[in-house]
Amino acid sequence: QVQLVESGGGLVQPGGSLRLSCAASGSRFSINTMGWYRQAPGKQRELVATITSGGSTNYVDSVKGRFTISRDNAKNTVYLQMNSLKPEDPAVYYCNLQRRLVLPPYNADYWGQGTQVTVSS
Repeated sequence: QVQLVESGGGLVQPGGSLRLSCAASGSRFSINTMGWYRQAPGKQRELVATITSGGSTNYVDSVKGRFTISRDNAKNTVYLQMNSLKPEDPAVYYCNLQRRLVLPPYNADYWGQGTQVTVSS
């Protein structure tokens, strides 16, 4: 079974940096699109960043220039480097793996348990 385990969350001051990691198992990681999502209290879960098997990346406008998503296929791990953190960034961050399927709906999403990121001075 596919399993995703996030780590690296914690408390950081505004302007500080944090790196999140997501270790995947139970899938051919190298061919999967990976992503990071976040959900703040009382708000809907939103996409933060994605990275394809070919290394193509996509970011939500609010984090462009500050966050960087990357992957290490040898370690089955995806990272989210978070720089210049702002007070509006705190949320639970979730790792996502999208797996292609032979039958409809042709893809399936898998989620980690989430890791809390808190920005406070």
